[in-house]
Amino acid sequence: MTLHNLWLLLIWPLLFGGVSAVLIPKREEYVLGQKKTRWHWIPALILVLPFIIWAAWRSNAFGDTAAYRQQFLNAPASFSNLVSYVSGRTKDRGYSLLVVVFKTLVSRSDVFFFLFIAAVQMICLAAMYRKYSEDYWLSIFLFIASTDYISWMHNGMRQFIAAAILFASIPLIIKGKYIPMLIIAVLATQIHLSALIFLPFIFVINGRAWNWRTVLFIVGILVSVVFIDRITGIITNAMKDTAYSSEIQQLINDDGVNLFRALFYSVPAVLSFAFRSNLDKANDPMINMCANLSVIGMGFYVFAYFTSGILIGRLPIYFTLANYILIPWLIKNVFNKGSAFFIRACFIGVYSFFFYYQMSISWGLM
Repeated sequence: MTLHNLWLLLIWPLLFGGVSAVLIPKREEYVLGQKKTRWHWIPALILVLPFIIWAAWRSNAFGDTAAYRQQFLNAPASFSNLVSYVSGRTKDRGYSLLVVVFKTLVSRSDVFFFLFIAAVQMICLAAMYRKYSEDYWLSIFLFIASTDYISWMHNGMRQFIAAAILFASIPLIIKGKYIPMLIIAVLATQIHLSALIFLPFIFVINGRAWNWRTVLFIVGILVSVVFIDRITGIITNAMKDTAYSSEIQQLINDDGVNLFRALFYSVPAVLSFAFRSNLDKANDPMINMCANLSVIGMGFYVFAYFTSGILIGRLPIYFTLANYILIPWLIKNVFNKGSAFFIRACFIGVYSFFFYYQMSISWGLM
C-alpha cells in the first residue's frame, strides 16, 4: 500500500470528485445557525481514506519519516520504563508519552502508529472542511495540491499533530470558550513546542476580518523586516549561551523561505482584503476568523522570507490551513455562478501546477 506514483495524489480526488458530483447526494444541516448543504460523513471519509493509508505505509525516502520510525522502534513498550524514558527527553515530552502508551497498549508496529497519527490529523481536517467549507471536495484538493499533505503528513508529522488539533479546535473561539482553547493549545505545545506561537493569536483572530488586531500584527511584521538585522543581533546576543544557540545560528545562516512559495500562500489573504466588503456584509464568524488566520499566515511567510525558511517558515501551518475554507467561500460568494465556475477551475489548475513545481522541480520527487 506504499504510494509509488505521486500523481495519484491528484488523480484520486479528481476521479472521486467527478463521481461524487454525479452520484453522491448532499444533505442540509445547520452551521452556525444557517442552513447549509454539506457532504455526508461516509463519502467525506472515503475521499480522505487513501491519504491516511498512504501516509501510514510511506517509505523513509522523504523528510523526517526515518527519524520518526527509528524513535518509535527505539521507544520502550512497557509502562515500567515510561517515567525514565519521558524524563530523559529534553522537549516535546507529550509526543514521547504518546509513543510509549501506543506501543504498550495498542501495537508495536510503526506502520500502525503512523496510521493512527495520520487518521487523527486527516479526520481533524475533514471534520472542519466538511462542516465549514462551502466546497468540501475543493478544500481537500487544495490541501493535497498545495503539497501541505506531503510536507506535513509525510514529513513534519509531530508538528502537524499540534497544528491539526488546534485547527479543529478553533470553533471554541467563536463560541467564546477561551479557557478550553487555551488548555488545548498548552497541551499541543507538549506535542510540539512551536504550538506556543498560536497562544497569543487566540485573542486576535476572532471578530471582523482584517480587524485592528490583525492589521497591527501586519504592521509589526513590516517593522520587524525593516529592523531585521538589529532584531537578529539582539536575539543572538540573548541566546548565545543557551541551549537554543544552534537554532539561532541556523536562523542567521538560512536564506529564508522561497519567494514563490511565500507569494503563493499569500493569495487567499490578499483576496480577502480585496473583497473585504463582501466579508463584512456576510459577517460569517468562521469566514472572518479564517481570513484573519490567513492574514497571520501571510505575515509569517513575509517574515520567513527575510529570515529563516527552516525555523520561521514552519510556523505558518498553524494558520494557513484556514485558507482552504476561505478560498471556496470567496469563490461562491464573491462571483456570479458563471464566473465562479471559471475561477474554481483556475484555482484547480494553478494549484495543480504548483504541485508539479514543488514535487518535481523544487523537491525532485517525481
